[in-house]
Amino acid sequence: MTVTVKICGLTSAEAADAAIASGAGFGGLVFHPRSPRFVTPEAARALSARMQGRLKLAALIADLDDDAIETVISSARPDLLQLHGAESVGRTADIRARFGLPVIKALAVAEPADLAVVPEYEKVSDMLLFDAKPPGGAERGGGHGAAFDWKILGGRSFAKPWFLAGGLTPDNIARAIEASGAKLVDVSSGVESAPGVKCPARIAEFIAATKEKVHV
Repeated sequence: MTVTVKICGLTSAEAADAAIASGAGFGGLVFHPRSPRFVTPEAARALSARMQGRLKLAALIADLDDDAIETVISSARPDLLQLHGAESVGRTADIRARFGLPVIKALAVAEPADLAVVPEYEKVSDMLLFDAKPPGGAERGGGHGAAFDWKILGGRSFAKPWFLAGGLTPDNIARAIEASGAKLVDVSSGVESAPGVKCPARIAEFIAATKEKVHV
């Protein structure tokens, strides 16, 4: 089984180059101001120019209004919008229609019941991303290094392609793929040397680990 990797929260040319060189299929830029991975429009413009055409670029946003989304798109020129906030089904549909870009909708998971919303979001998004629920009082939806029980997804089929995210590292990604059946995986804090600082060596290790055979 081929697994495609998304390296999210890229903030430097070095990290972007490492993601490309290691074989990532997707890169992510974060536009959540309270995230340590936040990039300014100027930084986004430079990073986007570096990655454009070499991988698919996602702009991570959370509950932004239309004007703010327009600013993100004009600076990052992303291939996809990743909605990582509390966007409703209706708002997700509106963003997808208004801006004409494919949408990844992130959904927080802690138990099987949390997947009940999936069918409605599948109607209005192009891809889904299953992430761990953030700790209580958290100011952002992802990037906390928290994981959920990957077996919740094991054996399930969905109408849209989906990413596994949350607490993934080079050490556990093979087990996560085995338990969940994920064909797309998203990593951020698990390949960092410090919050917001991607480590090229860990990026390479992570992607290499997705290709390893799991021995139980």
